[in-house]
Amino acid sequence: MAAVRGYATVLLLCVFIAEIAVSAAEVAEGSAARTRGQGRTPNGRRRQQAVTDPNGAVSFVQTARRRRPGAPAQHKSLLSDTLRPTTVERDGRFLSLFTIVQFQNQGCAASSGDNGTCLTSAECSDRGGVASGPCANGYGVCCVFLATCGQSTKENCTYFVNQGYPGPYDGTGSCQLTINKAHPDICQFRLDFDQFNIAGPEPVDHMCNSDQFIVAGGNPAPAICGINNGNHMYIDAGVGNTNPVTLNFVTSGPSFPRNWKVKICQIPCNTIYRAEEGCLQYFTGVSGQIKSYNYDPGAGLQLSKQDYSVCIRMERNFCGIQYTACPDTVCVFNARYISVNNRTHAFSLSGNTQGQNAVSSSTGTLGPNSCNTDWIIIPCATNVGRTGLPACIDRICGGTFNTEISTTPTTVISTVKPFRLTVHTNNVEAPSDVGNRGFCLNYVQQPCTNNLDV
Repeated sequence: MAAVRGYATVLLLCVFIAEIAVSAAEVAEGSAARTRGQGRTPNGRRRQQAVTDPNGAVSFVQTARRRRPGAPAQHKSLLSDTLRPTTVERDGRFLSLFTIVQFQNQGCAASSGDNGTCLTSAECSDRGGVASGPCANGYGVCCVFLATCGQSTKENCTYFVNQGYPGPYDGTGSCQLTINKAHPDICQFRLDFDQFNIAGPEPVDHMCNSDQFIVAGGNPAPAICGINNGNHMYIDAGVGNTNPVTLNFVTSGPSFPRNWKVKICQIPCNTIYRAEEGCLQYFTGVSGQIKSYNYDPGAGLQLSKQDYSVCIRMERNFCGIQYTACPDTVCVFNARYISVNNRTHAFSLSGNTQGQNAVSSSTGTLGPNSCNTDWIIIPCATNVGRTGLPACIDRICGGTFNTEISTTPTTVISTVKPFRLTVHTNNVEAPSDVGNRGFCLNYVQQPCTNNLDV
């Protein structure tokens, strides 16, 4: 407080001195003008000017004192300008007293490649952030917030990292972070898994028995494990400020280098990018890619005990959506892709898909080829170009992405709104379900002009 009072005293003193200087300058100008006889006769009287009226009569009037061109009409106190950037003009010259710069605390791109918040250097330090590059034309710093085990945060775009980050973590235990709302008008937290590498499920029933990631305090979210780089979750933030959400990495498996970096963004209730109710994953845009957790075409295993919904925002002037299984390839070098399987594993939910032969698709809830253990639901889905009955089905499973019994993958379309896909896996794989990877689907929304039944 003493420093603040001292700063205010110096500021007022500077302004007062400036006012005295300005007033003295005006007095000096007036004195010089009188000395030069500007506007007055030699005997000190004001000069008079002859004026002729319309009738030819002549009268004399005193001339008013003329203001020097560019000079202000009257002196204005500078005290009213101390809270915003200002300059004072005198004789065409500028006297800059001081400048106060204000900028909004918006998101910024840090030099580290992370997302941060634009703050002053002092505020970033006080709030526990790390300055990573400039923002606001150099007046601020891009402040990045990192948090790890046993801490809590209410900062938007906080990164939850493993102990020893950026190095790996090779230990066992529980690493928990508590998330509080930045303000009451926060409805959701979006979790982006920038890095997510922990032990995968056991190979028989695909349960996360060793390592797992658990979310508590929001909407129900399944426990996940394995490799989930690039995937995400939306978590309900609840009502008010008294419902914190906790994120917990539990590590109890064999020793190996784990690492995680989860970006946590807080989503206000009235934004257009808020996810629909009940959606664990939410995608926007005309096209995109959806992957089940721990999906990998080479070594990933479908996780058991999963129940959640994936939602895609219907873009303007689009009335349908098509899904196609992803190519079963990986990038090896210089953007060159190679196949990792002798047949596609991009959709393998049930059956023994570990062998060399393709596994047929299964559909529906009745009959010998029905989906009763693991499946996805696409409301009223049908193969593109399909004519005649059956009109559509909901459940799809097996080892081939097709709404009919087939070993040939195809493109599937649905026109049910909103666009939503439901995922279900039970807690048993062996002995009938072996080697299933999960799914990877590319989606493309279809314009309303494509003769879709809307």
